[in-house]
Amino acid sequence: MTDTPLCPPLYPPIEPYRSGTLAVDELHTLYWEECGNPNGVPVLFARRAGAGCSPQHRQFFDPAHYRIVLFDQRGAGQSTPLGEYRANTTQLLIADIEQLRQNLGIDRWLVFGGSWGSTLSLAYGQAHPERCNGFVLRGIFLCTPAEIDWFLNGIKWFFPQAHARFVEAIPPSERGDLLAAYAKRLFSDDPALHTQAARTWSHYEGSCLHLLPHPEVALHFESEAVGLGVGRLEAHYFLNQGFLGEDQLIRNIHRIQHLPAVIIQGRYDVVCPPLSARRLKDAWPQAAFHMIEDAGHAAFEPGIAAALVAATDQFKREGRFG
Repeated sequence: MTDTPLCPPLYPPIEPYRSGTLAVDELHTLYWEECGNPNGVPVLFARRAGAGCSPQHRQFFDPAHYRIVLFDQRGAGQSTPLGEYRANTTQLLIADIEQLRQNLGIDRWLVFGGSWGSTLSLAYGQAHPERCNGFVLRGIFLCTPAEIDWFLNGIKWFFPQAHARFVEAIPPSERGDLLAAYAKRLFSDDPALHTQAARTWSHYEGSCLHLLPHPEVALHFESEAVGLGVGRLEAHYFLNQGFLGEDQLIRNIHRIQHLPAVIIQGRYDVVCPPLSARRLKDAWPQAAFHMIEDAGHAAFEPGIAAALVAATDQFKREGRFG
């Protein structure tokens, strides 16, 4: 199943020409794949914490032009162990990307990421700007305390029913700190307890992704295959504020300001509200900025998908963003 039943203007479906696994330590093994043109311009696709890549993610890129690299982060998708939060930090994810780049023999690549993928893309770029040709960033999440608090408590102003279900899974005596209450359950050694908590957490997020309702997407997020990774790892990164310093991604923007970038944001994105995208644009005046007026958070809503494809096409034509 794809993230959404919508049919945006993507490139036709393709299959990988190569895939494999990469053992990055004694605990974690990552899944990766390559699609498109083996001799094309390399592009890295980075996704939200805990969620694996889907076949539709390959379709944001012209396969005749791009060498498309997709991978599942630690604890996500087809990487193993699923939902594993130990030895899982932003710094380790950055090191994993570098190890993957080196193993694939890639010198530099375009970095494409949305939601937590935008967080990781910025953190990776600021750590290794010499390895980046540019950025396509969607649904900006800077992993600040205000954004984390919004996810846990603010979304109720727009999705009260989804939020009520999220809260009702926690006893009243613990609802004053939802993150701590969920963490106690998500990181429990009892599989029944942590699986149910993860599915509830993930269903909550899946219920709030779109401008218009798509309950089947929320059910997909609630599945054990998706929920365990999303719920556990999002909570893990929230508890540790992304393993980032205070406002680190804005403070260090000077490290990548010389590189071309495009920022794409849904006007009615409730999961990652537009203020973060605006802050990033203000700190990075050279970046192109597109506010999609009829979209929420999901990458496959038509306006967002069209803007993402337009960005990769423009980079294909010009080698830069206008």
